Amino acid sequence: MRILMLNPNTTPAITDRLYQAAVEVTAPDTVLIPLTASRGVPYIATRAEAQIGGAVALEMLAEQHRNVDAAIIAAFGDPGLLAARELFDIPVIGMAEAAMLAACMLGRSFAIVTFASALGPWYRECVEMHGLTGRCAGIRMLDGAFRSISDVQEEKEELLVELANRAVTELEADVVILAGAPLAGLAKKVKSRIPVPVVDQVQAAVKLAESVLALGTSKATAGTFRRPAAKPTIGLASELQRRIEHTD
Repeated sequence: MRILMLNPNTTPAITDRLYQAAVEVTAPDTVLIPLTASRGVPYIATRAEAQIGGAVALEMLAEQHRNVDAAIIAAFGDPGLLAARELFDIPVIGMAEAAMLAACMLGRSFAIVTFASALGPWYRECVEMHGLTGRCAGIRMLDGAFRSISDVQEEKEELLVELANRAVTELEADVVILAGAPLAGLAKKVKSRIPVPVVDQVQAAVKLAESVLALGTSKATAGTFRRPAAKPTIGLASELQRRIEHTD
């Protein structure tokens, strides 16, 4: 299995964190191919940035989809996910959806814990998009600035653990998701200090990608995720243009 791990922000150090966490759980026959966006923002935190990241993710997938068996959009709010499933033939897994679905198999409710208050509205809408509002006990975010997005998990580790424990106590969450690509790998470090299961977002995405591939399902030719009919375009990236125009 060749799985593209697509980071739709521009920080290679975050891609490195995602990759190091992901390879810990890959099956022996799985090859992970990490890819960092060449344009956009250092990390996605708002609706506007998510729209930009989603468009960049579609461009990256248009360039790579024929070289891989599946892809992971490795940003917690799943920018561009539904559009990618509509447009491409390979399975495309969203990191947030994968983490939430894994959490649903470990408890009745999950809490999302993250490192910045700006992420809250986008994450809340992501939960709604996936139809999981009834399973989400709540979203808890740290206030205040941080020094470096690449090192935010080390800088904020103690505060994140405290916030996770408060979510368990105050929200009665059965499972905690440490959310946001910069927190990849943190679950393993802190799980012994949180009294409920802690889901690592990118590891969940990798295992779900492997599982979907093992099922051998095919691309929809009917319904809302069938490939859209060809349409002329102006000014798009060349590979994405060909995909939309059916000239690929």
